[in-house]
Amino acid sequence: MNREERVRVSLEERSYDIVIGEGLLRRAGELTRDALATAGERPSRLAIISNARVFGLYGQTLYRSLRRAGFAVSVHLIGDGERYKTLRTVGRLYEELAKQRLDRTSAIVALGGGVVGDVAGFVAATFLRGIAYVHVPTTLLAAIDSSIGGKTGVNLPQGKNLVGAFHQPRLVLVDVTTVRTLPAREVAAGLCEAIKYGVIRDATLFEHIAARVDALKDGDAAALVPMIRRCCEIKADIVRRDEREAGLRRILNFGHTFGHALEAVTHYRRLKHGEAVGYGMIMAARLAVRLGMLPPEEAERLHRAVATCGRFPSIADLDPDAILAAMRHDKKARAGRLTFILPTRIGQVTVREDVPLRAVRAVLCESLRDLSP
Repeated sequence: MNREERVRVSLEERSYDIVIGEGLLRRAGELTRDALATAGERPSRLAIISNARVFGLYGQTLYRSLRRAGFAVSVHLIGDGERYKTLRTVGRLYEELAKQRLDRTSAIVALGGGVVGDVAGFVAATFLRGIAYVHVPTTLLAAIDSSIGGKTGVNLPQGKNLVGAFHQPRLVLVDVTTVRTLPAREVAAGLCEAIKYGVIRDATLFEHIAARVDALKDGDAAALVPMIRRCCEIKADIVRRDEREAGLRRILNFGHTFGHALEAVTHYRRLKHGEAVGYGMIMAARLAVRLGMLPPEEAERLHRAVATCGRFPSIADLDPDAILAAMRHDKKARAGRLTFILPTRIGQVTVREDVPLRAVRAVLCESLRDLSP
């Protein structure tokens, strides 16, 4: 299966394509050149931001393709993992880019998963008051979620993504062959984010993932490409309607109020982001059941779908009060009130800011007790 799929993110002068297919890394140079030219930009110099593990797998293919397209290219590597998504990492990259004499006509290419994309995007948003960038996501989660929509940022000790900016890429290039080299945990994390799209917007997508989970885990392009395309279509439509998360875009945070808190209390070392979201979606569904918003059998369907993605690290030792405290630092909290995206059925969610804390704590206690392997 070698056909190329395109999804358009329509944002007037900031519009761009998500290109999905096999073997696209070898064509990254021409695709990047064409996308930048369409946006009225013709940089001669590009900076690849990646990490050592990812660059070792795909970096030379990308580097050679960019060079063939006529670009001068420098390479800048950061640490691998959420704990490197910091202002310290960003500061070091600023200095490296300045030494390479990148100017406002230059551009950044992010090669990696969500951490690389968030950091590289934030650097692009702020270096020289903003330069162009291209996303080349190499994880399933980044391909369907974090590379799309222009959210960039880094963490603080107090919480996740507390420093950031909206800065749209010029192109998102999804080479599905990279999924076949991912560890099982990374695939599971990405599938959890895909399930999220099904729950918030498309019951048919949810059923597709549940029915073809084994093929998706194996990286079967015939199953993977349609799923990636549909997830991208959903996110592109939501971003088009609400670029700055004033309303509708908040539904993309389904599972994230619980999930971000789980990541924070484990210091971003135990759980992959998608795993935390997987736990968070189950907890959000249980909270919806407790509030009389969701039939119990629908929550069980969601639980089963997440469980088929893979085996997650235990959270049984966590303190529910510590998780609640972390939730209060979440950037989605408003005037001290927690925001939850809660399902009313598979394919539809609603935003709630009036959830009693005792109900949240009850769900945490129940889930910490019985969700862990």
